[in-house]
Formats: sequence, structure tokens, C-alpha cells
Amino acid sequence: MPRELPPLDVLLPLDRSGTRLAPEHGEPALHDLYAHPAPAAGRTAAVRANMIATVDGSAQGPDGRSRSINGPADWRVFRVMRAVADVVLVGAGTARAEGYTPLAVPADLRAARAARGQAPELELALVTASGALPEGLRGTHRPPYVVTVPGNPRLADLRAELGDDRVLVAGDEAVDLAAALAALGDRGLTRVLAEGGPRLLTDLVRAGLVDELCLTTSPLVVGGPGLRAVQGPEWLEPLTARPAHLLHADGMLLGRWVLGSAG
Repeated sequence: MPRELPPLDVLLPLDRSGTRLAPEHGEPALHDLYAHPAPAAGRTAAVRANMIATVDGSAQGPDGRSRSINGPADWRVFRVMRAVADVVLVGAGTARAEGYTPLAVPADLRAARAARGQAPELELALVTASGALPEGLRGTHRPPYVVTVPGNPRLADLRAELGDDRVLVAGDEAVDLAAALAALGDRGLTRVLAEGGPRLLTDLVRAGLVDELCLTTSPLVVGGPGLRAVQGPEWLEPLTARPAHLLHADGMLLGRWVLGSAG
């Protein structure tokens, strides 16, 4: 485990306030705090979204990428959230912008994953209407799942490259995210970590498919035209959020919020 990962101070819940979580092999305390939610009644998958935003609300830095506004505290929690998930769901545009490649579970977190009965490998699922794959995910030994629509002009090529089971057709003109999550759940991928971008997260929230939002507030002010964590031209129906916990390190605030009726 990287030694530069900082300790995290618990601010919420109040009965644990003041506790300091030092980095440790296997991160048992963080595994407890970030245990993935179970699917709601009638669903085969549970969705946790993970995003970061600056103090003034931007989910991007001046370079248009989220990694330019994150830091070691966010990375420490991020690696645990990935380790407890079965699959990471991300928009293809975000995968291209952030340079996604096949995902790996850190060595110190694999034993806890095995103890939960999870597969050793963390899967990746891309949402795309065009079917254009990021270069870092082409020709790999572990191809991603691709969630797309029947009218995708690259559909036959995707099936030939990735295999039929890796191409999930959901919806008509637009991707039906509920159907896509059901298809992932049917494959045993019930713990879904949605990593954005903001437009995909907005669609998931609008459809009532996000159980939890883990939002890191980065101690930066950037101004500019950056996207928000949830972004769209229309107002959403206000959705209540209950804080499950709030951590702090080096000015970063790391919150876990339970959304809507799940709270």
C-alpha cells in the first residue's frame, strides 16, 4: 500500500467523530465504512456513484479532467470503493478523457474481496451510443462490457471484437440504464460503481437508479465552465440525501450520501 496515503479523520457520524483512520494493510476500517449497498427490492444491482467537485462546484479542473482536482485522500477512499465493487460503470467519453485502461484491484485489498466471495477481477462497463472505444481498452486481455443501442453503426464490429456476451443492447434510440443494470446484475455484477461523467450520473439520478452518492469536496476554487457532478439543462425533482459519514484529510471532505427512499 502506498505510504503517502494520509490518515482520515471521521467527522460524521457523531458517535465516531474524532476517530482517526490511519492507513493500514487491507483497509478494514474503510471496508466497513464503504461496504457496498445491497440491491433494492425488485432490482438485481445496487448503484453507488463516486464523484469529486471543487468548493465552487466544478467536477473538472482547467484541463477538463477530474484527476487534476483530486489528491491522496480521495485516492485512498477511491481504491477501496473500487475494491468492493463488481463493475465500474462509466460513460465512454469520460473513459477517453480520463485514460481508462483495464481495472485492477490493489494487492492489499484482494483478500477482503475474496472473503466476500467476489470475483478477483474488477469489470468495466462503458455506456456509449456510438460504440467508439477508448484506445486504452482495445485489444486488451480483459475487454470491457459495452452498453449500447440497437442502432449503433459499430454493433457488429463490437460483437466481433469483444464477444456477444460483452455487448449489452439496452433501449431503442437512447440507452435504457435500468435494463443495462438488470443485464449486469444477471451476470452476477450486482455491486455497481458509477464513476461518471456528470451526464451519465444525471441520467442515472433522473431515472432513480442511484442508491448512494460518494462526493469528495476538493479544497480548490477553479471558476470556469467546468461541469458539475450532476449536470443538465433541466431541473431534477429534488432528491433528499442523508449523510452516512463524512471524513476529512488535508482540506478534502469525503462524504457518503444515501439518496432518496434508500435513506
